[in-house]
Amino acid sequence: MTLTSIAFGSVIGMVLGLTGAGGGILAVPALVLGMGMNMTQATPIALMAVGSAALLGALDGLRKGLVRYKAAFLMALLGSIISPLGIWIAHQVSSLFLMTLFSLIMLLVALRMLLQVWKSSRRQHVPTTLHKQCMINPATGKLHWNWKSSSILATVGSISGLFTGMLGVGGGFLIVPALKHFSNISMHGIVATSLMVIALISMSSVASALVSGAQISIAGWYFITAAVGGMLAGRLIAPSLPERWLQAGFALITILVSLLLMSRAYLSN
Repeated sequence: MTLTSIAFGSVIGMVLGLTGAGGGILAVPALVLGMGMNMTQATPIALMAVGSAALLGALDGLRKGLVRYKAAFLMALLGSIISPLGIWIAHQVSSLFLMTLFSLIMLLVALRMLLQVWKSSRRQHVPTTLHKQCMINPATGKLHWNWKSSSILATVGSISGLFTGMLGVGGGFLIVPALKHFSNISMHGIVATSLMVIALISMSSVASALVSGAQISIAGWYFITAAVGGMLAGRLIAPSLPERWLQAGFALITILVSLLLMSRAYLSN
């Protein structure tokens, strides 16, 4: 059990560190299917593991100057405010409909990102002057804030919070492709910023779980510790990987998770 906990935790942490997403939705299935826990046991452990690993990754990103912390705080704030609305909606409509819709959206996002990777690999010269709504000011190295960039980031955070409330999934799967589409932030910066948002949102959830009396087993603590270690490994490896590899990795993980969500939705009905 100890080796299994360490192995699964390490993989979850590394995926989170490399892609800025994936850890939250993969952690629970790993604990339930791989370690034989029930959902009640698995949820607080997954929450603690992903939150701790994301916080560590966010701090590492801050140290390296990769995190767009103002954007992260804005998205996390809006996500936290809108999340209860998502919870309310989840109780009004069929969970099968929600899971199917979200899985299809994730598949489309992943396929679009893979198409972008394929196109960029075939281009001789990739244009660098494309204007996007959220641009980095080359003079300051910081985001240029205006009503358009602010409204886009607020919308991304709100939609992320909505789906987090409805489906209990991490916001990274929406934040990463959205920032890639709307901004000229590097993929490494996008991953670090996504980790900051996940860490900020997870803090309140972790605190709530602990106050509610959540119990974490010894195997769970091994899993959490290994996830933090996997995050460290992922953050060390990430700078040496080409951005298109990270983008392709994110897309492939997204496809895996969307299929996992779809199968879980239909098998439970």
